[in-house]
Order: sequence, then structure tokens, then C-alpha cells
Amino acid sequence: MSSIALALHGGAGTIARHLLTPDAEIRYRQALHDALTAGYELLRQGASALDAVEHTVVQLEDCPLFNAGRGAVFTHEGHHEMDASVMVGHTRLAGAVTGVRAIQNPIRAARLVMEKSEHVLLAWPGAEEFARQQGLPMQPPAYFFTEHRYQQLQEALASGQVRLDHSEDAPLEEPKAVDEDPKKKMGTVGAVALDQHGHLAAATSTGGMTNKRYSRVGDSPLIGAGTWADDRTCAISCTGHGEYFIRAVVAHDIACLMEYRGLSLAEACRVVVHDKLAPVGGEGGLVAVDARGHLALPFNSEGMYRASVSSESGLFVGIYKDEQ
Repeated sequence: MSSIALALHGGAGTIARHLLTPDAEIRYRQALHDALTAGYELLRQGASALDAVEHTVVQLEDCPLFNAGRGAVFTHEGHHEMDASVMVGHTRLAGAVTGVRAIQNPIRAARLVMEKSEHVLLAWPGAEEFARQQGLPMQPPAYFFTEHRYQQLQEALASGQVRLDHSEDAPLEEPKAVDEDPKKKMGTVGAVALDQHGHLAAATSTGGMTNKRYSRVGDSPLIGAGTWADDRTCAISCTGHGEYFIRAVVAHDIACLMEYRGLSLAEACRVVVHDKLAPVGGEGGLVAVDARGHLALPFNSEGMYRASVSSESGLFVGIYKDEQ
């Protein structure tokens, strides 16, 4: 069997051990493990990288622990605006949706944009009209609601600040008061894969920022910024402060360093995440896989929910910086 590989992330930020209860940590690790094994089993059965990343991200969207799909954060107006994108490496076709409010699994809508339309990116409300025409399941606002996210909105409204997800998270059972550093919360889910046919794919999905306004769009639905896949180089899915990832065109920049400068996946990721993003305040991370099945899960924040497995390496689940 040819090499296969899968990596996923569930958000990055100031994720420290003292901010997660033991029970919450167990639940995060189990959710990451379950999503990884679900996607990897598809790869083992011969499924495409696209099928694997879509299925993996659907598992994360359906889990209320993560800021995507069910469990997405609230906007200033008190609703949800979700973004997602997919890209396949052998054709370099891509699809994305932004600002959707009712689609149960935005990542499935992104794939349908790629496969069933002539476009790459559709925005709400047209994106939802398209998804309905394609028969995707829709859900009422109550489906996406979680008390933890609602309390985060109340804290953000009280402080008058927009907040990214994850960092300084209180135990899930007891949502915390106003955070010491509200700028350090990044929440997105994503996956990258290499299949038995040597093809790469990437998928990313997010609920965006708590208390965001004016239909703000981050990097997750933007091809080249938050998502990229090219069989000649790598597949990338990012999580972090989207404005920085957009300006740095992070996902595509890594592929360019590999293609034009001949850097390895690990070195290209290091240059972008640590040498380019970190000095200008671009906090976050990404998961990546190259055409030979090498994996990289770099981040410059205190932690990143992440997991990986390949035919050459064992299953890994990590949260904190000191886990390798």
C-alpha cells in the first residue's frame, strides 16, 4: 500500500494546562482521536484524500467542543456566521462558503461549490440558497447554540471587544469571566490528507470570532490564506488570527517555499509560522502534509488542539506545546 497520512487541528491559542479541567482535557483528546481515526479509516479503505478530510472535518463540526458547525461562536448580533473551504491537490480545484448561518456542515457546502458550481467562493445568503438546492441538511439556530459560546459572547459584549476563540479558556463547565488577554483566542478546525493514489487535499471550517461585526471574513474560506493543496508540494489547513494569515497568504506561501526554494515541508512551515508570522504578531498554527506523506503540525501559540497519523508514524494527539 502506498503511503497515506492524515492530520487535523481544532484551534490554536493560549491553551494552558491550568485552564482545562481534567475532564475537559479528556473530552478534547477523545474528540480529536475520534475524528482522526474516522478519517484515517477511510484512507485505509482506499478513499480519496478529499473524502477523508471532508469526513474528518464533519466530525469536528458536529462536536460542540470546537468553533465550527455545532458549537460555533456568536456574532455581535447573536447569531452564527460560519466559513469553510476545501481544495484538492491533483486538479487544484477549490470551493468555499462564507457567512452561512443554517447549514449543518459548512464543509459539505464548500465541497459542493467546488463540484457542482462554476465558482470557488459563495457568500451568505446565496451560499445557503445553493446548499438548499443541493439538498444539504439545514438546522435552526438552537442546533448551533452552546451555553459556553453564549457566555463568551456576553463577556465580549461587556468588554466591547472582538474575541478569537480558544485561549485562556475556562473549564467548559464554568465559563470564565473576562479574559486577561481577549486577543488570544483562535478557533478553527481543519484537516489535510494524502491518499493511496498520491493525491493531497485540505479542508478548513470555522465559526469565526466571538462578537464579530460587519460580516467579517477570516482566512478559513480564502484559498491560499487558510487552505491550500497541490500534489506537487503540500496540503495546508490553518488556524489563528485570520487577518495576519490573510496578509501573509500563509498556506500558499509554504507551498511556494517548497516549490521555488526547494525547502522541506518542515522547514517551509517553520519559516512561515515562526520567522514570518510570529514577529508581526500573527499567532496560530497549521497542519500540513507533503506529497511523500511527511507531516508537520507547527504553531507559535502556547497550544494547539491537533492530531496526526500516517502509514509511517503512529497515532498522535496533542494539545500543549511540550507534546511532540
